Amino acid sequence: MINLLIMGKPGAGKGTQAKKILDHFSLTHISTGDIYRDEIKKGSEIGQEAKKYLDQGNLVPDKMTNDIVWEVLQKHEYPNGFMLDGFPRTIAQAEALDEMLNTLNIHLTAVINVDVDDDVISDRMAGRRVCSNCGETYHVEYHPPKKDGVCDVCGHSLIQRKDDLKESVLNRLQIYKNKTQPLLDYYENKDLLLVIDGENPSDQVFEDILIKLGELHD
Repeated sequence: MINLLIMGKPGAGKGTQAKKILDHFSLTHISTGDIYRDEIKKGSEIGQEAKKYLDQGNLVPDKMTNDIVWEVLQKHEYPNGFMLDGFPRTIAQAEALDEMLNTLNIHLTAVINVDVDDDVISDRMAGRRVCSNCGETYHVEYHPPKKDGVCDVCGHSLIQRKDDLKESVLNRLQIYKNKTQPLLDYYENKDLLLVIDGENPSDQVFEDILIKLGELHD
């Protein structure tokens, strides 16, 4: 069993790497972003509450997110292990996660940080497009759909999310710097952090991840 946490600034490409890692190791994906988008789409109470924060490019309050993650973890529905994506984002959430894992008697194998410069991220985010139906992600230059403006997977229209607009991107990067960046030190102190150069081509980034994970088991 391998239990991972994947990190990276908004637009660092961690979503692409997450899919590759999930397929390679047959892991269960625990993405707070996906969970919230599903709840928003359903129009649930928690979805409506989360939408207020996300539309402004802000983080959802810790307790709401902690409760959602605990609900998933305590079901033990991850036979080959799991990958946490989008959680934790603060030291308080990391400490809450430690308590959850201790209670369940499981541990993290590694924390993968896909590292990309802010200027590169600004360029990437400006061209990002997302399927309005299934959430599949594209980029107008680096990963365009086969048909302009249409999702390859389900055929629905692609949109530019509000949190991908420049003002929101700058806000999200500032939030990351202030609240999420300290997590790198937190996990480095636990000897769990693997830093990966996310500015390389996607396949090279994935290969680097596999090499570093392999080194853990040598």
